[in-house]
Amino acid sequence: MIFELFLTPIITGVVCFLLKNKRVIEIVNVLGASVMLALMVIIAYQVFVFGPILDGDWYVDDLSAYFLLIIVFIGFLVSLYSIDYIEHDYSTGEISLPKLRSYYPFLHVFIGSMILICISNNLGIVWVAIEATTLTSAFLVGFYNKKASVEAAWKYIIICSAGIVIALLGTIFLYLTSVTALGNVPDALDWTTIVANADKLDPSLMKITFVLIFIGYGTKFGLVPMHTWLPDAHSQAPTPISALLSGVLLNCALYGILRYHIIAIRVLGVGFSNNLFLIFGLLSLVTAMFFILIVKDYKRLLAYHSIEHMGIISIGFGIGGPIAIFGAIFHVMNHSFTKSLLFFGSGNILQKYGTRDIEQVKGVGKVMPATAIFFMMGMFALTGCPPFSIFVSEITILNGMITQQNYIIAGVFIATIVAIFAGFVNHAGDMIFGEPLIMVRSSEEGTPALLTQGEEPPKEVKGTPVARGELSRTSLVIMAVLIFAIIYLGVAIPAWFNGMIAGIARLF
Repeated sequence: MIFELFLTPIITGVVCFLLKNKRVIEIVNVLGASVMLALMVIIAYQVFVFGPILDGDWYVDDLSAYFLLIIVFIGFLVSLYSIDYIEHDYSTGEISLPKLRSYYPFLHVFIGSMILICISNNLGIVWVAIEATTLTSAFLVGFYNKKASVEAAWKYIIICSAGIVIALLGTIFLYLTSVTALGNVPDALDWTTIVANADKLDPSLMKITFVLIFIGYGTKFGLVPMHTWLPDAHSQAPTPISALLSGVLLNCALYGILRYHIIAIRVLGVGFSNNLFLIFGLLSLVTAMFFILIVKDYKRLLAYHSIEHMGIISIGFGIGGPIAIFGAIFHVMNHSFTKSLLFFGSGNILQKYGTRDIEQVKGVGKVMPATAIFFMMGMFALTGCPPFSIFVSEITILNGMITQQNYIIAGVFIATIVAIFAGFVNHAGDMIFGEPLIMVRSSEEGTPALLTQGEEPPKEVKGTPVARGELSRTSLVIMAVLIFAIIYLGVAIPAWFNGMIAGIARLF
């Protein structure tokens, strides 16, 4: 059944590629995503109730099942959200029918490549799958074929490919130390084999291995200073893809690092790899804060928040100990759900206003009241306010710092979070409140601009009020599901869920 989980999005993508009828493609898209979700629920139940599944080259334990649940669930929601979003782009002439037909194949193959990362026992295949996510998602980043999106796609490919080359060197060094310890066995790169024989591995080679892997996969993870591709890619991609990139893809790179982290702990102890997580986590958190305060594009704003939260997760693993690790693992899901919610909301705003400029988006509360409510709730959730689940995971990580008497780190953590909260509230407040704007376009230059209602446009431009009303009821339902999830997990973590995360934390 594990292989079928991987095969389902691949087959869905191939079928969508072969079909020509738009409506049939959308139906196949939903059916494929639904089957994928059903298979994942069955696999997760088996793993969490009966234990890890090892089937040839496929391996799913608590850690991989947790990440798979996030991938498949967000992938399912993105598949649903994409229907109305891409239809709007098609109906307004933003994309052509051939372009629409190419979207769904790349979407599902992208999801399939992320699934492959988390079901592979062989760490060489994990490397191949992480590289595959770059190749498949690069087409989606440059989907609109505009100058900015094409540049973002190339930047994404070049930087992440450089990182993946470094990770390849790390994989080679792991194979070297594994073969040296175990002999030339066929399963020398299997994670289960390496962990079982971790005491036989060379510590010096393991240090080199982990540094290379951390930098290589850390590039895809979005850690500073390897993060420079992330704001461009997340802002230029179609919004459903932005949700996948931020809410899911970053997790896949983290998953790759964590597999090596578990090995490193058994070979080197907790100090070496934990320190790398802590240093780069703090650097990412502080750097993201400055960009969040000055950014002018709301999709880039969300992208920098991804860097912030990857920093928070890294700090949790860097602090170590059962409390901080529990918080970091929990934060992975909380960030995925909340960031997807906000990208879905930003997609609605983008298609209504036609701009990503924060200064040109005013009065969303009057124009799109439901989207505005969900967006505001997501904003408070993302900045760590109660009763949302990110508040719980951030407080848990902070508790881990205090328990281990890391007071300086705790102080930096609190100060940064407060500054980020102030910056994000300021940006989002400008967008939600105020008078709605009138979109105008110059008859001579064709340059768009926005004026407040009641303000007379110059004679050379023609003005059109931003129409009131929501664009898609489906998107509101999807956002409501995510709002329910992050409030539910923030108010009362179910006992079974608490036990699941605690079981994953014991791996570290």
